[in-house]
Amino acid sequence: MTGSRGEVTFSVLGVRPEPYSVAPMLAAGIGISTTGEAPIQAIALRCQVRVEPHRRPYTDDEAAGLLDLFGPRQRWADTQRSFLWLHATAMVPGFTAASRVDLPLPCTYDVEVAATKYFHALRDGVIPLRFLFSGTIFDAGQHSLRVRQVSWECEDSYDMPVAVWRELMAQHFPDTGWLRLTHDTIAALCAFKSARGLLNLDEAVHALLTGAHASVLCSNGSAQRQP
Repeated sequence: MTGSRGEVTFSVLGVRPEPYSVAPMLAAGIGISTTGEAPIQAIALRCQVRVEPHRRPYTDDEAAGLLDLFGPRQRWADTQRSFLWLHATAMVPGFTAASRVDLPLPCTYDVEVAATKYFHALRDGVIPLRFLFSGTIFDAGQHSLRVRQVSWECEDSYDMPVAVWRELMAQHFPDTGWLRLTHDTIAALCAFKSARGLLNLDEAVHALLTGAHASVLCSNGSAQRQP
């Protein structure tokens, strides 16, 4: 007797930073259960993780950081749509009735990526996520394995605390961020730094921003003094 095959369901139990990964990595705890009596031999699990920005409110400071993604608040009803964060995979060992597996979520601090730009703009609260599960289930047959697909209806929502994301970034990039520049811009920035005897590129960027800010203030002041 192999027992009956039952429906397999998935739920997100929590998300935490992976402490020993070389690159930034979150681990999502996934609870798996089946209503059938037969043991599951294995599951080749795939998951699409999406961000659902319309499921939470935003402060004015957060709205300013989200301007590039969604535009001004008055347009959010049209622009705040669910968008892809990442694809993840995991191999689930055999089990009977219920199991749990960690689903690795590789992350980046490249703020040109839409999801990272969104996470970086948030000050507090949660990051509203939706996990869309798919994959292949291997059941024990009488003489061989039987294969079926994870139901396309298998999904779960999870509100990940912003603090989890910030903890992960602080673990890999303490008090720093990541910025991608062209080779020509890097060369020009290095030349600017060397010419002014600055210690590092961070000081060079700060000097440029300070100069640009002063120039704007000067231009505004001049315009206001005109008759």
